[in-house]
Amino acid sequence: MTEFTPALGRFAPTRFYDRVVTLTRERLWRALVAGHVAPRPDEVILDVGCGTGSLAVVLGRMQPRAQVVGVDPDPEMLAVARRKAEAAGVAVRWRVGLGDALTEPPGSMHTVVSSLVLHQCPVAVKQAVLASMFAVLRPGGRLVIADYGWQRTRLMRLAFRTVQLADGRADTQPNADGVLPELISGAGFHDVREVEVVPTVTGSISVYVARRE
Repeated sequence: MTEFTPALGRFAPTRFYDRVVTLTRERLWRALVAGHVAPRPDEVILDVGCGTGSLAVVLGRMQPRAQVVGVDPDPEMLAVARRKAEAAGVAVRWRVGLGDALTEPPGSMHTVVSSLVLHQCPVAVKQAVLASMFAVLRPGGRLVIADYGWQRTRLMRLAFRTVQLADGRADTQPNADGVLPELISGAGFHDVREVEVVPTVTGSISVYVARRE
């Protein structure tokens, strides 16, 4: 993947990301994600599509002895992330990179986490990102993903149209139809579960967990 969809798609410039994402009840679902990651000392945690670094900073605060790595293709987002981490006094290693071409050594990560990335990708790229995540995880490693999932109700489907206007229907509709668990399993992960569903004004955000055997 040589191109990527900007964080806010066609909706707004990247510099407004942190303001706009608050509409998604960000603090709630990020806290739920962090709880499922449950970082431990000396673990290496990779945040794929880390954006402005909010989740990586939360994980670093939870366990300062964990090694948190944030990867994102957008240098502008990473510049914000660096400033955010410095202000919080949290050590995170940031690098520019694409989720479907992760350069971390195979089997080197204890946990891979990602939020609000896959809904912006074509299905083939979703599959490639998940395959790349699988490759960098060690046996027994954990995957935690927060993203727009199955939009179960008419209200959530209607709310999700905002996201589709920003990011396009072709890439986002598979998420709304509930494809992510199938794609996660197809990448080789086991024990795939949807453990949280958070209704928001932009549709429901699901938290999925899985592991590599």
